[in-house]
Amino acid sequence: MIPVYSTSQLREIDEYAISYLKIPSLILVENAALEIFHFITDANFQFGINPSVGIICGKGNNGGDGFAVARHLSNAGFNVKVLHTHLPDQMSADCRINFQIIQNLKSINKNISIKKINSANDVQSIKNSDLIIDALFGSGFSGDLKDPYDKIIRKLNDFKSIKIAIDIPTGLNADNGFTKLAFKADYTVTLGELKPGLFFNFGPHYSGEVTKGNIGVSEKIFDNLIPTAYLIEPEDALQSLPVKIKNLNKYSAGKVLTIAGSGSLPGAASLTARTVLKAGAGASILTFPKSVRNLIHKKLSEVVVQTYEDQLSENFIETAIGELEAKLNWADVVAIGPGLGRSEATQNAILKILKRKRKYLLVIDADAIYALSNRKYKLLDLRNSILTPHHGEFSNLLGISLSDLQNNIFNYGRNFSTSTKSILVLKGSPTIIFTPSGEIFINTVGNPGLAKFGSGDVLTGMTAGILAQHKDIEKAAIAAVYLHSLTADILKSEMTEYSYSAEDLIKSIPKAIMFLRKSIEIIN
Repeated sequence: MIPVYSTSQLREIDEYAISYLKIPSLILVENAALEIFHFITDANFQFGINPSVGIICGKGNNGGDGFAVARHLSNAGFNVKVLHTHLPDQMSADCRINFQIIQNLKSINKNISIKKINSANDVQSIKNSDLIIDALFGSGFSGDLKDPYDKIIRKLNDFKSIKIAIDIPTGLNADNGFTKLAFKADYTVTLGELKPGLFFNFGPHYSGEVTKGNIGVSEKIFDNLIPTAYLIEPEDALQSLPVKIKNLNKYSAGKVLTIAGSGSLPGAASLTARTVLKAGAGASILTFPKSVRNLIHKKLSEVVVQTYEDQLSENFIETAIGELEAKLNWADVVAIGPGLGRSEATQNAILKILKRKRKYLLVIDADAIYALSNRKYKLLDLRNSILTPHHGEFSNLLGISLSDLQNNIFNYGRNFSTSTKSILVLKGSPTIIFTPSGEIFINTVGNPGLAKFGSGDVLTGMTAGILAQHKDIEKAAIAAVYLHSLTADILKSEMTEYSYSAEDLIKSIPKAIMFLRKSIEIIN
């Protein structure tokens, strides 16, 4: 796991370095600038002779970083144009010192120029630069960009240059990844430690490839800080997969009962129940309405179908629960929700299932999550459960707006999991996992091709199948989420993000497991 830290935590570290370790803040700026300089010179960008760089600097320490980078690039032979937004007396102390160095340096180095921005049109002077560096606002920025910064950023985003953001793209909230407009970086060199906002909400779209730059502070200082969240690494996913022992049989390998599907939505049930077996579980039973059993039998081979009387409704209803009693007692895991529908009768039946005393573990998805909306979940015991809503379903579950959720996603997710003692798998780009202990895990793989009918049903089946094997809800969530997205990335390389389907995901799960194993072998 790779830790990420909030902006308030990183400010504490900066203050500790300056006040206790007695590292002058100007040294921290210089170290940051050197990291960015070395990133650029080591990146093997395909520049021509005497490459040109445009750097736009604000009035704070992020601007100071930009001025210092300009100095190093000029000394290395780059043609550098520096634009700044404020007069020297408006700049922070460290920013002003580095600005003054550039002012003095331009009389010696003829390859560097500096100019104050008086209007957004002034950035046209760096339009044809090989490289543009954003040093306007740092990680302390929040809110929306206002005039003239919004106009400046829009113009910069239209330029075809390679773009690098220092620390955080201007306009992006470093804590929650939220923005209406931000600098669209190809690369972000984030300073000190990783910030969570780079990796969820709009962060991945605006940050590009993220690299961590060391500012000269020992990483041991962070040992006493509790990270805001963790990024999931391949090793974490592999270690979270169940270990297959030699004396397994089809029942000791994990038994999953899937309550899913209806006359109008039979496909979701098939995808979930079949994925259970592909994820390694030994036995998969799907419950399905008797009146439309012909819709499902022809789609399944290894999966056993348990039909129930549905009174020709083609849906799951309360009277069916008695028929399923034996299988409910048999199961290690019950997966419930995909394709069940949202009729009042079905929703009541779902709630009755979720309220019953149980020994099995639960994976709750789709229409079963809808049954818990508007805080009905507070009436239930959700311990030893994994819930897998997307953002819309989760905001509906809590009774809040989608924008409110996205602005406070960590708080809402953490509070839900700690209060319900459940695992929350919040599906999105990326998917975020919240645990009962308050830990947050951010998925680091996946692509937009997953935004398609059926992919969530496959994730439910993977989660249930893995969970049934080792009965560890945290490990099951980590392994399933990562493996699901890794499978999608493999398919993207073969079929592009446009063309693969949920069916392709199921077929390619073995490729993802093999890829994961081989990747770790190479690393080790």
